[in-house]
Amino acid sequence: MNLISGFQNLWMSTGLGAITAGQAAMILVSLLLIYLAIRKGFEPLLLLPIGFGGLLANIPVAGIADPEGFLGIIYGFGISTGLFPLLIFMGVGAMTDFGPMIANPKTALLGGAAQIGIFATLVGAIALNGHAGLSFDLRDAASIGIIGGADGPTAIFLASRLSPQLLGSIAVAAYSYMALVPIIQPPIMRFLTTKKERAIRMNQLRHVTKREKIVFPLVTLGISILLIPTATPLLGSLMFGNLVRECGVVDRLSRTIQGPMIDIVTILLGLSVGTKLSSDKFLQVETLGILLLGFLAFSIGTAGGVLLGKLMNRMSKDPINPLIGAAGVSAVPMAARVVNKVGLENDPDNYLLMHAMGPNVSGVIGSAVAAGVLLALLS
Repeated sequence: MNLISGFQNLWMSTGLGAITAGQAAMILVSLLLIYLAIRKGFEPLLLLPIGFGGLLANIPVAGIADPEGFLGIIYGFGISTGLFPLLIFMGVGAMTDFGPMIANPKTALLGGAAQIGIFATLVGAIALNGHAGLSFDLRDAASIGIIGGADGPTAIFLASRLSPQLLGSIAVAAYSYMALVPIIQPPIMRFLTTKKERAIRMNQLRHVTKREKIVFPLVTLGISILLIPTATPLLGSLMFGNLVRECGVVDRLSRTIQGPMIDIVTILLGLSVGTKLSSDKFLQVETLGILLLGFLAFSIGTAGGVLLGKLMNRMSKDPINPLIGAAGVSAVPMAARVVNKVGLENDPDNYLLMHAMGPNVSGVIGSAVAAGVLLALLS
C-alpha cells in the first residue's frame, strides 16, 4: 500500500499528473503570444516576456508565480509598488523626441481626444456592475478605463493605487492591447475615413530649437505641479528622462536610461505581468470582463482621435490627415508607425510618421494627466 501511495505521489509531482485543463489552456494562450511576438513581430519586447512569464506561471507544482516564487517576488517589488511604471516612464522620456508636438502644438488636442476611451469605459464598467457576475465599483471602473490610453505603465500605476486586486488582469489587458495595435487600429481608421482623407499630405514641420526642447519638460512639469500634482510621479519621471536626453551634458545617463535600465525593467515587468496569465487568476468572469472593456476603451480612444482629426482638418487652414488622430493613444511609437503604414497604403509617397508622433507623445502626457485626475477624484 505504501508503495502504491508512493507511486501516486510521484505521479502527482510530475507535470503530466498535476497539470489541469485550465493550465493547459493558458499554456496555449502563452504560446500564442510568443508566436505573435516572434513570427508577426507584434511588440516583441512586450509580448515575448509576457508570454514566457505565462508559461512559467502555469507550470504545475513549481509555484513560480506564488508570492514566494521568484517571479512573485519581482511582481511584489516592482508592480505592486508601482516602481516599474515610473522607471519605464523615465526610459520613455529619454527615448522620446517631443519636437513634432512642439512644432505643431495643435496636434496635442488629438492626444487629448484619444483619452475619451478612458472615461467612456469608466461609465461602461459602472453600468455593467451587477450584471453577468461582474462587480466593479467606481475605483475599479477608473482603473479599467485607463486601459483605453494604451499605456501599460500608467494602467499599472493607477491600478496599484485604486484597485490592487485587479492589477494583474488590468496589466495583462493593457499590455496585450498595446502589442495588438497593428491589428486593432487599422480597421477602425479605414472605417472612419475616406480614401481621399487618408491621402491628405501635411505641411513640413518647422525646426524646433534645442532651447525649446530643454524648456519643454521643465514647463510641463511646472504646470503639472500647479494643476495636477497627483500626476507628477508619472509626468515627473517622463520629463526627467526627456531633460536628460535633451540637455546634452549627461550623455552617459541618457544612454543608461534609454538602454540598460529600461531593458532590464522591461524584462522584469513583462515576466511578472505574465504571471497573471495563470489559470486560477485569468480564467474568471471578472478578468474576461476587463479584457472586453479594455478592448472597447482602446477602440473608442482610437475613434475619438480620428474623428477629432477629421473635424480639425475641416476647420484648419493647414491640411491635417485624420489618420494621425489614431496615434493619440499612447502606444509609443507603435501607433505612429501604424498610422504611417495605413497612410502609405493610399499614397506610397505620403509619410505621416513624424506628423503622427505629435499626437502620439501628447497621448503619453494625456494618459498620465487622466490618471492624475482620477487619482485626485477617487483617492
